[in-house]
Amino acid sequence: MALRIGLIGAGGNTRLQHIPGFQGIDGVEISAVCNRSRESGQKVADEYGIPQVFDKWEDLVQSDEVDAICIGTWPYMHCPMTLAGLAAGKHVLTEARMCMNLAEARQMHAAAEKSDKVAMIVPAPFYLLAEPILLDKLQSGFFGDLLEVHVNGLSGGYDPDAPLHWRQRRELSGQNIMATGIFNETVRRYAGHEKSIMAHGKIFTGERVDAANGQKAPADVFESLGVIAELESGATAVYHVSSVAKLGPAFAFSFYGTKGSFKMEGGNALSPGGVWIAGEGDTEYQPLELAEHPRNGWQVEEDFVAAIRDGRCVTHTSIADGVKYMEFTEAVQVSIAEGRRVDLPLD
Repeated sequence: MALRIGLIGAGGNTRLQHIPGFQGIDGVEISAVCNRSRESGQKVADEYGIPQVFDKWEDLVQSDEVDAICIGTWPYMHCPMTLAGLAAGKHVLTEARMCMNLAEARQMHAAAEKSDKVAMIVPAPFYLLAEPILLDKLQSGFFGDLLEVHVNGLSGGYDPDAPLHWRQRRELSGQNIMATGIFNETVRRYAGHEKSIMAHGKIFTGERVDAANGQKAPADVFESLGVIAELESGATAVYHVSSVAKLGPAFAFSFYGTKGSFKMEGGNALSPGGVWIAGEGDTEYQPLELAEHPRNGWQVEEDFVAAIRDGRCVTHTSIADGVKYMEFTEAVQVSIAEGRRVDLPLD
């Protein structure tokens, strides 16, 4: 019998990755979709040959024609949909950003621990092809002990007249600030957990026009963010993330060790980007040769299905790992609000 997937939310990443990903797996079918309106849901169904459209996501979750749900909504709905899906006996794949805040993340984790169903978060998509090679070199001591980690996520440009985006609304994004949690997830794969953080954030345009109604509304998510973190290993991590930095290095990670270093620039789910390494005694970086992959190492849908069918362990990304990056985002908000260093883990 086919594994039947129900889609809740069919935005850009769902259409770009999840739909073709699931439809490319033998014995898997997308049996239902629910989008923001019946009309938009029907349009997706017609385009991709999905047989059933639901007006309400709750009805899709309860449907006997759905075995697993893929949640592609904005973060404010991730927790209630995940909890409802697990309670209804469905496997759940939730889009990153995990949820609104640490409290919700812990709720999701508790529900997943009690369930016998697979619960998984869409992972940070950066440099997935290079990851196993770099981790092997780290573990073998090629780079030595990590001392410094630098993350730059500088993109966009200053445009106070641009319409309000959901990522600029805390009521929809929660504690998430741009892609900070997703960057942190990437850093954790290589460098481990934080011991403490200090952060500073800035909003340059506090109101924007909501295109849905033509009215001004608060834009209350930071547009520029700096974070300094002390890691449990003793290394220092520095993040600079901005949505007002025209022509900035949108996705750039550098890791500096006692013997060598590596850097990753320009990669995402659409592009492999570039990865360079330098070992002990090297005076310049050398490019890391990577095998070609049609989706640059992205295999989220295959991993989700393999976890359901074969019991494969979820690594990219488990609910427990999601709780960790939501704890980081929460600590960032506390640090900014209270103007102080925040120790981790949070109570």
